[in-house]
Amino acid sequence: MSSSLHAVACERGIKYFLISYTDLFGVQRAKLVPAAAIDGMAKTGAGFAGFATWLDMTPADPDVFAMPDPASLIQLPWKPEVGWLAADPWMNGKPVAHAPRNLLKRMIADAAAQGYELKSGVECEFFLITADGSAPSDVADKQSKPCYDQQALMRRYEVIAEICDSMLALGWKPYQNDHEDANGQFEMNWEFDTALKTADRHAFFKYMVRSIAEKHGLRATFMPKPFVDLTGNGCHAHVSVWKDGRNLFEDESGELGVSKLGYQFLGGIMHSADALAALFNPTVNSYKRINAARTTSGATWAPNSVTYSGNNRTHLIRIPEAGRFEVRLADGAANPYLLQAGLLAAGLDGIAHDRDPGPRLDINMYTDGHTVKTGKKLPLNLLDAIRALQASEVLSEKLGDFIPCYVKLKTEEWNSYARHLTEWERETTLDC
Repeated sequence: MSSSLHAVACERGIKYFLISYTDLFGVQRAKLVPAAAIDGMAKTGAGFAGFATWLDMTPADPDVFAMPDPASLIQLPWKPEVGWLAADPWMNGKPVAHAPRNLLKRMIADAAAQGYELKSGVECEFFLITADGSAPSDVADKQSKPCYDQQALMRRYEVIAEICDSMLALGWKPYQNDHEDANGQFEMNWEFDTALKTADRHAFFKYMVRSIAEKHGLRATFMPKPFVDLTGNGCHAHVSVWKDGRNLFEDESGELGVSKLGYQFLGGIMHSADALAALFNPTVNSYKRINAARTTSGATWAPNSVTYSGNNRTHLIRIPEAGRFEVRLADGAANPYLLQAGLLAAGLDGIAHDRDPGPRLDINMYTDGHTVKTGKKLPLNLLDAIRALQASEVLSEKLGDFIPCYVKLKTEEWNSYARHLTEWERETTLDC
């Protein structure tokens, strides 16, 4: 790529650039910059008032400058005159330490200093719903077990195909699309890559899905549990660690083909799972997915205990094949950058301290989980998760100044929720 973004714009027919950063709550913030001005913005950054977004700042703080990363450039397939650039927030001449992309880059550097590189893929589930958000958009999608329903999938062919065509054009190597376990729910998979590239693509994917859905008169949501009786939106992460082109998790002699280092990394995630929930399940609504009652399809497909297994989807972590494992904790609200940073922080701690994940459990946790006498349960609500994060020595050490900033803003969010009077409270308590 040319060193000049303006030159790239001339080559590709780009008229405008979105300089975009993701704040602590996963909201993408952007400025639309004409191509003629992009090289200046690449040097100085685009200015933002940090307090006006979900960063831990005040109105008295100086401007935040979002420094675009030229390597992240994505030309919008559905609007090719616009280029999207992931950006890193800076203030007072240095990176904002608690900004999610900056945090992930620091964790990647920490891993690289130890000779490790995290590679991951994400499975992003979403619903296509009515514009008002009240119901799945396809009124004919009513099966009690709708997963993989061919008719429902093809009724949304135009939307799904356009998203997949976009990923193909971008070189992401998508390989499958399906109707998921809830009515109106879909999942689209693309090839795994390095942690930063996966996080950037994850962030852009959410923007792309929403934009293409709107183009077709629909609305897309990644909300963890938008409908109480239906399966929620997960965001499963497939994880491996590499060095010099070799997968360090792969070991033919290891249990299920996973190396000792792989189990140490897995043990680190299990050790910090309750605290990671604050990052991977970051909303009040998140806990209606991981602590849900049985859905109309028969299962939630979400964990509620800190256990691992082989190819068994009822556990927090499953090992589907040699050389990798799947973390099933995160949901659709997870911040793409904090998801990868949290995996690295906990996993590297697991390697450093030889964390033992304990024995593998091959039981059905949905029917026999009550028989497990050891191990931890996941938090029951966002407040419990925030407290676990605040108490975590591991994540406090690894993630540093990010922790108090995140805890502060998420505690304010919980307090806002707690002040909200629900109709359920009135119905059940007026005559107490």
